[in-house]
Amino acid sequence: MSIMSLRLPDEIADTLASLSKATGRSKSFLAVDALREYLAREAWQIEEIQKALKEADAGDFASSDEVSAIADKWISNAR
Repeated sequence: MSIMSLRLPDEIADTLASLSKATGRSKSFLAVDALREYLAREAWQIEEIQKALKEADAGDFASSDEVSAIADKWISNAR
């Protein structure tokens, strides 16, 4: 396990302290949990973007008919 030191704005430090007290979890636990969730979400998003770029580079796009069908579905659901 690594140790990392960082500066937090007062409002984040205060919120972290309040959540720590309310949940009975340490500030360290909550910070690591938040970082874990953030990093997983960002990694997923980057992976999806990279997949989409590969598809685009390969010319794998939706046809006009496919786009129209999806648009029609959203339009009819919005009514």
